[in-house]
Amino acid sequence: MSVVLISGASSGFGALTARALVDAGHLVYAGMRDLAGRNATAAADAVGYSPNLRAVELDVSSETSVQQAVDTVVGEQGRIGVLIHNAGHMVTGPAEAFTPEQVLDLYDTNVVGTQRLNRAALPVLRAQQDGLVVWVGSSSTRGGTPPYLAPYFAAKAGMDALAQSYALELARFGIETTIVVPGAFTHGTNHFLHSGSPADTDVVAAYETKYAGLMEHVGQRLADLEPEWSDVAEVARLIVSVVDTEKGKRPFRASYDPSDDGAIVVNAVADRVRSEFLHRIGLEDLLRPVA
Repeated sequence: MSVVLISGASSGFGALTARALVDAGHLVYAGMRDLAGRNATAAADAVGYSPNLRAVELDVSSETSVQQAVDTVVGEQGRIGVLIHNAGHMVTGPAEAFTPEQVLDLYDTNVVGTQRLNRAALPVLRAQQDGLVVWVGSSSTRGGTPPYLAPYFAAKAGMDALAQSYALELARFGIETTIVVPGAFTHGTNHFLHSGSPADTDVVAAYETKYAGLMEHVGQRLADLEPEWSDVAEVARLIVSVVDTEKGKRPFRASYDPSDDGAIVVNAVADRVRSEFLHRIGLEDLLRPVA
C-alpha cells in the first residue's frame, strides 16, 4: 500500500484517480481547495467513499496551503509514497483576448502550482530516498493543437518541460517520475464545461468577424473524433497501473488518447532523442532512479 497525495481531486481526473487508487488498496489524500465551502460536497463524498480516502485542504496557488497539506499527510502517515500533480485549469478563446494577468494566473495554477507542491513534498521524498512523482499532462503538448486553446496548451507544455527536468534531478535520490498523457475528452470530465473565458470582450468580438463559431466547431469536431469506446476512467486506471508497477520498471511516459491526435508518435521520438542525448553526455544513469 502506498500513501498518495494528489492535487485537484475534487472532480474530473483527480476524483476518478483518487477512488481508483483506493480501490487498488492504496491510502489516498485527495487535495482540494476550500473544503468548508465550494468543495464541501466533494470532500464529503470522498470521505464517504472509503476510510482510505481522505480529503485534505490543498490550494496549489498558496505555499502555506501546500505545506500544511504535506505536513498533514506526513504527520499522520510518516511518509509520502506517491505525489500526483493533477490540479489544472483550462481556458478557451482567442489568445490575444486574454489579459497578461489571466495568462499569469493560468500558469500559476498549471505550472507554478507544481513547483510549490514539489518544494513542500520533495524534501520528504528525498529524505526517504524513495517515491514516485506522477504528472498529469496533456496530449496537446506535442499533438494536434486546434486554435482558441493557446494559453492552456502553453501552460501544459511548460509543465511537461518542468517534469522532464525534474525526472533527471530526482533520479539519484531514488525518486521515479512518470508523465501521464491524456488526450482530449468531450465528456466524462469538466475541462471544457468549466473553462475560463477571455476578459477582453472587444478583442473577442473582433475575432468573431473572422472566426465566428470556431470554438463550437472545434468542440463538435473533437466530439466526432472521440470513439464510442472512449472512457475517461481509463486515465485513472492508467495512473493506478503506473503506481502498481515495480520501481525501476515504470514508464517515463504513459498515454491514453482514444482520438489519436498524434502526440503518442511525437512523444516517442522526443523521448528517444532525450535518452540518446543523455547517453552522449554520460548521464544515462539519470534515466532510471537509484534502487
